[in-house]
Amino acid sequence: MHYGMGMGRGFRRLGYQEENLIKPNITKEFLIRILKYFIPFWKQILLVFLTMGASAVLGLVPPLLTKNIIDQALPQKNMGMLILLTLASFGTTLVSGLISVAENYLNTWISRHIIQEIRNKMYAHLQTMSLKFFSTTKPGEVISVMNNDINGIQGVFSGTFMSLVNNFLVLIFTAAALISMNWKLAIVGMFVIPLFIIPTREVGKVRWKIASETHKKLDELNQVFQETLNVSGAMLMKLFTNEKKEYNRFHSINQEVTRLQIKESLSGRWFFMVLRTFSSLGPIIIYFYGGYLYIKGELSVGDIIAFITLLGRLYGPVTSLSNIHVDLTRSMALFERIFHYFDLKPDITDSENAVDTEIAKGCIQFENVSFSYNDQQITLHDLNFTIQPGQLVALVGPSGAGKTSVTYLIPRLYDVTKGNIYIDGVNIKDIKLESLRSQIGFVTQDTFLFNTTIKENLLYSKPDATDEEIVEACKAAYIHDFIMSLPEGYETVVGERGIKLSGGEKQRISIARTILKNPKIIILDEATSSLDSVSESLIQKAIEPLLKNRTSLVIAHRLSTIMSADLILVLKDGQIVESGPHHELLKKNGLYKELYDKQFGVR
Repeated sequence: MHYGMGMGRGFRRLGYQEENLIKPNITKEFLIRILKYFIPFWKQILLVFLTMGASAVLGLVPPLLTKNIIDQALPQKNMGMLILLTLASFGTTLVSGLISVAENYLNTWISRHIIQEIRNKMYAHLQTMSLKFFSTTKPGEVISVMNNDINGIQGVFSGTFMSLVNNFLVLIFTAAALISMNWKLAIVGMFVIPLFIIPTREVGKVRWKIASETHKKLDELNQVFQETLNVSGAMLMKLFTNEKKEYNRFHSINQEVTRLQIKESLSGRWFFMVLRTFSSLGPIIIYFYGGYLYIKGELSVGDIIAFITLLGRLYGPVTSLSNIHVDLTRSMALFERIFHYFDLKPDITDSENAVDTEIAKGCIQFENVSFSYNDQQITLHDLNFTIQPGQLVALVGPSGAGKTSVTYLIPRLYDVTKGNIYIDGVNIKDIKLESLRSQIGFVTQDTFLFNTTIKENLLYSKPDATDEEIVEACKAAYIHDFIMSLPEGYETVVGERGIKLSGGEKQRISIARTILKNPKIIILDEATSSLDSVSESLIQKAIEPLLKNRTSLVIAHRLSTIMSADLILVLKDGQIVESGPHHELLKKNGLYKELYDKQFGVR
């Protein structure tokens, strides 16, 4: 009888208060939604019910055989009957054990397949969410749902649901057996049952409340893990020598978790001591009243022994069922959190009329485009410009001007708030997302590499690329010679987020990956920022084949990298304040000239 914390870790849901987590909203529709995950396995579940029924019935046999041993075999000194009854009791126990093994296997098989199905659906669903979702949701929350909550479904099925059915069957069959043996004695034996139910429910509520507090602290503990035990967090912690501070924070939260866990485990300890007393009270009453009936000749000694044995089988299920509401609440809380994420609607989707479209020319047109990340502040105001096929257009301006936001809108990482964007005259909302994004290459300032080999990172853009294509792309990106200088060459593992490589090396691998993709439109976001002059020079050489004969949109703080651009758009406060080629902008003596003079030290 343990109200532990295995059921439903992470009692937290995005944007919900604690009291809402304790009492999930259970409706008919909610239960039907849960049931849909179990329906595909109805045959296996039916088989589990049959094994449970068989196990419940077989559990009655040994006490009844013991009754016959005591009442018949021993008084008659019948050795043959004694051997037969003993072997039958052993055989029944053996068969019951084998059925139990089969039942456990089926329970595990069903629950694991349900988990697999839910996790697959959740991953596919989260893939449809826009960049806005991932930028506003803590990674730990998603990971907690994918791991803790979905894994908890196994406990819901094999623990709560199957325990409910199993206890109910055992209760029914055992009660029927007791009544059939002697209804008077059965009523007396069941007299103590109410002493189990009400106190057990109250203790369950107390433990549930403590468990909720514990899970809240566990969330804080997980947050410390995620913030400090990753590459970026660990580096920041070491650079600012905050190891002791972070340890103290972790130690404090961990200490509180331990205190709450101990409190939960020990809550109701006096009650359970009294409960054990009640458990022994039943057999005492049976011995007394059963002895009275034996003296009157209404019962045998074997009847009394079998009755007491069966009574023990009755008390366990009664106690478990009296607290089933706590386990059900835990289980429903799991599903409520999971359904919360399933109910999140992606804000960027294919329109009903969206089609696959091949970008033939690569003409990009912004028509009265405005954009806002939220309702409080507008990021871009009425942008109007056109990038002709094959042109190199640069975006420059002070930090926060909206340059990166412009680039996010073209592959629909975010959608415009107002206005339209066209590619070759087609509104990008009428192009299927996969089709649109597959023809756009994006090289970001913060290059992301998976913690795998260089080759695997390159193949991410084109899984069927040949070794010759990979080498050709890397040569074009001026990174092949460096890769070959490594002991394991293209099989070198780059580390978490490519930490084993320099910024310039990661950037050139990213460019090679984009060259391998061979997109029609190229977007470069600060591709050479924060690099030394040597790395910048190599990046510039790598970019040349990437931009050749492609429509390109480039963001650069270093104006030296975009002086040859066909068109430069100067942004300030989300608006285009100047536009034109480099030499014309210098003559205007505007913001571009100011930025240029600052960078090149012109007085």
